[in-house]
Amino acid sequence: MRKAAAAAEARAHLLRHGPILSTLVRLSLPNVIALCSAAIISIAETAYVGSLGVSALGGIALAFPIFMLMQMLSAGAMGGTVSGAISRALGAGDTERAQSLALCALVIGLVMGLLWTLVVLLAGPAVYTVLGGSGAVLQQAVAFSNVAAMAIVFIWTTNMLASIARGMGSMAMPAWTLLLAGLAQVAVGGTLGLGLGPAPRLGMAGVAVGQVVAFGAAALALLVYLRSTHARLPLRFAPTLLKPARFSDLLRVGAVAMLSPLLSVSTVLVLTNLVARFGPEALAGYGIGVRFEFLLIPIAFSIGVASVPLVGTAIGAGDVARARRIAWISGSLSASVLGALGLMVVLFPGVWVDLFTDDMAAKSAAYSYLRIAGFGYAFFGLGLCLYFSSQGAGRVGGAIAAQAMRLAVALLGGWALVSYGAPLWTVFALSAAAMLPMGLGTALFIKLARW
Repeated sequence: MRKAAAAAEARAHLLRHGPILSTLVRLSLPNVIALCSAAIISIAETAYVGSLGVSALGGIALAFPIFMLMQMLSAGAMGGTVSGAISRALGAGDTERAQSLALCALVIGLVMGLLWTLVVLLAGPAVYTVLGGSGAVLQQAVAFSNVAAMAIVFIWTTNMLASIARGMGSMAMPAWTLLLAGLAQVAVGGTLGLGLGPAPRLGMAGVAVGQVVAFGAAALALLVYLRSTHARLPLRFAPTLLKPARFSDLLRVGAVAMLSPLLSVSTVLVLTNLVARFGPEALAGYGIGVRFEFLLIPIAFSIGVASVPLVGTAIGAGDVARARRIAWISGSLSASVLGALGLMVVLFPGVWVDLFTDDMAAKSAAYSYLRIAGFGYAFFGLGLCLYFSSQGAGRVGGAIAAQAMRLAVALLGGWALVSYGAPLWTVFALSAAAMLPMGLGTALFIKLARW
């Protein structure tokens, strides 16, 4: 117990007084490993779903956005809000408030998980139909969704518990837990989906069971950790900690933060609709390019999430100058890394594109997209990372406004391009241009905001 207390005290000192860049990198690395591994796991899962047939691939493509949205809402939006609030309380030395926020966050996760479970069960089939699902594809989507819906409460609970741990400065435990959960998801889902060994072949329902088992186990593991003496501030189940003011603190910021993933998804849908007008080859090429961006998000996410407890602790201690330095350093680091990767695909798009297709028309579209959009990745990384730093400060309005500007650029620019019959490359240029207000706008809003 004495050793655990000493480790927690050292972690607290590092958050409050440690060198910013090295501490940021140290906190980011576990998240980068776990999230990049999760991307690889996602690819593996797609591969074995493909062995179930084309209709299965189409079905999971319909259902996937909803479950991806659950992750974005619970881990990024509400999760970042929770980490920021707890770190600010600990920075101010108010442990009772931190424990109250932690318990209230867990309750919010349980309630949100149950509500979204009902939404998916009741409205899922109608949503998949609107998205174009029919026949066997719709049946496969519903078969997956009805079982995977049972995992939603575990997804929310897992991400709330992980965010509580991150708010205390613990990054490694949540990262390794999520990595092991991803491996378990592939193992269980693949075994039951394909009927490997003595296991029954359950098809898409079996694939979905993998999510239920993996996130159920992850939630339990994180709960045990946070209740133990290894946690900086063990989670307490005391009714007196469930205070309306603490719920308000979290929901006031979290409700605004949850607009972020909704705006991001809307922007992608607008751009996808514009590209689809140029035919299936153009859409395939665009999809290959966007898939590269999905690998960039975990990097910016990892740096941004690491900045949350650093910024929050500084704000809680009244050291606004340090909080701002952390935000600018983390934003610059994210922009630099994503900018370098963007430059790589601008110069050598084939390194990525040639992995996925031999179709010359699709390759041409993908090459064109990456050679243009790659210039915007630095701004995308800057905006996304500063959004998380804003959560640490409890001021997310400016970051959300900047993301709304990105959507506005896509909408207005798309309308103009369609009106004038502009060529495909201009849509790709619009995608890159829309990243500028997201990055620069977020930076400007943070500079002007009173932290």
